[in-house]
Amino acid sequence: MTSRRAALVPAAGLGVRLDGHRAVDPAVPKAFRQLAGRSLVRRCVELLVGLCDEVVVAVPNTHLDLTRADLQGLGRAVQVVIGGADRQASVARALAAAHPEAETIVVHDAARPLVPPDVVRRVLDALDAGAQAVVPTQPVADSLRVLGANGLSAPIDRSSARAVQTPQGFRRTVLEQAHAAGLDVSATDDASLVERLGVPVTLVEGDPLAFKITRPLDLLLAEAVLAAQR
Repeated sequence: MTSRRAALVPAAGLGVRLDGHRAVDPAVPKAFRQLAGRSLVRRCVELLVGLCDEVVVAVPNTHLDLTRADLQGLGRAVQVVIGGADRQASVARALAAAHPEAETIVVHDAARPLVPPDVVRRVLDALDAGAQAVVPTQPVADSLRVLGANGLSAPIDRSSARAVQTPQGFRRTVLEQAHAAGLDVSATDDASLVERLGVPVTLVEGDPLAFKITRPLDLLLAEAVLAAQR
């Protein structure tokens, strides 16, 4: 028997790098940008609500009513809370609002609206099999270089590098401990916080469609993907 599952969606970021897109209003947080008639956050919640017992979405306090209206019809399992000053704080607030019996937690970026359900299933299956932290990844296509303090760079072996995606999955106690211990740390994802505790992170196969919408070109790509699927 699987434990109760809660999905957390931090959606309070402004997404300033996306503002160059012709159809983007800079006053609208990235998660609420429209993609083929539905917001990014709604697309993510539609995915997660079918695979988890509840979904907690953290949004700016100015967008509580808008979010509730946007997510209308997705059921009582969807909860909207006020997010924090950054992604890390928003995840912590969503985690605190999740049902106390939810032992399995997945954290998903609202900016990844096209993630296939199988990616979520692989994360959940790994947690059910005993993993404490799970991250979907993809091989890196580009050559990579690391910059040194002296301004010089050195190549990285691409075969040993992976691009990290979401949703990332965790045992709840592990994620709570990681956030409590990382209050003075600025981390780009939750797996980085968990690793600071010495907890091993299990990697599962991600998907090219789990790309993050960060820049105008990403939004154009997402629109093209959906158009091709029609």
